[in-house]
Order: sequence, then C-alpha cells, then structure tokens
Amino acid sequence: MESQMARGGTRWKRFAVVMVPSVAATAAIGVALAQGALAASFSVSGQEFKVSAQKLDGTGFLQYGAVDAQGKNGAVPVAVSAFKSASITGMCQSVVVPVPVFGDVSMKLTAGGGGTPVQASNLYIDLDNLNADATFNNINIGIAAGDNTSPGMKGGNEKADPSSFAQEADSATLTNVQQTAWATSAGTFKLSGLSMHVSKGDNECY
Repeated sequence: MESQMARGGTRWKRFAVVMVPSVAATAAIGVALAQGALAASFSVSGQEFKVSAQKLDGTGFLQYGAVDAQGKNGAVPVAVSAFKSASITGMCQSVVVPVPVFGDVSMKLTAGGGGTPVQASNLYIDLDNLNADATFNNINIGIAAGDNTSPGMKGGNEKADPSSFAQEADSATLTNVQQTAWATSAGTFKLSGLSMHVSKGDNECY
C-alpha cells in the first residue's frame, strides 16, 4: 500500500502539520541509544530551530504525539518522527539567538550537498510544524505507538502513552522539506560537507 501527500488544499495537507515525518538534524549530536530508547534524558530549550532539506529517504518510520519537558516547570507538545535509518540531501539547520545589547545572532549549519547525503540511524525529531511532499510505503495509520519496535518509541524525557495514536511505514520519501523542531537525537549522525556560519541578524534557512 502506498499513500502519497501532495502540496495543496487537501485534508492531508492539514494532517501533515503534526502527522508526517520530519527531516531534521542538529549538528554534532551523537547520543548513545539502548534498545531504541535514549540512555539519558534532557530538557528542551525554550527556543525552536528551523530545518530544511531537499530530500529525505528513510526506512523504518514511526510518528506519535508526546510532551517534552522544558526547563523545570514547562512542557511542549510535539509530534515525534522517528526513522531507523535516513539519508538526507541538502540539509540546512538554523537558529536565531537573541544576545543582550548586541542583538540577534544567527547560527546556520549546512551539510549533505555535493552528491553525498547526510546519513543517520535511530533518528528522532520532536517537531511542531512541517511542510513537505511525502510518499509512504506500506503505511499503517492508527496503530498504538508502543506496538512499533523498529525504531520504537524514544523514551527519555518525553511523556507519551504507548497506547496512543500513531502511524508507521516501511519507508518514506520527502522532498522540499521545511520544519520547526524542539529537539533532534540520533544513534549515529554522519554529516558530509559540514559547514557552519555565525552572523549578526536574522539569517535562517527559510
């Protein structure tokens, strides 16, 4: 079974905001995973970051709803998108950090260009907004999140009900991706052609 979502005025467009895979990548994250769960928990910062990509090819896809801890008292609702493995072409990640007196400072990272994609395994992305064109292969919508074992739920600091609504697919291909995320973690993350640039002002990926 194949399900395809195209950009446009369909119900799938609205569904995509929280229930299709995202492409993501924070640089230099190499978090050890044990049986698909994070070995250590962490709290997300009070700031989102933007990620764009030309294309993502992923296998072993799972997506479910969760709540991330934010500092000591806060909480952030997210859709967790997970891939057993992913190949990402033309990836860009950016965040704008307000600096007192000095003003905004943008940090932008790019990788996966020049014909050599970024490679990731056990990739988990906590997002709250996504726009992309996507094709899923052998998709199951409405499964219990905890029934998926490859890659399985993340664990760690997230609050998620294993019996809650989720979707899974054998593989997924996304193009023209733009998303905002709160956190990304991976078992391995190989960034080919990595480049990072820091500049004054607002200079994001999109």
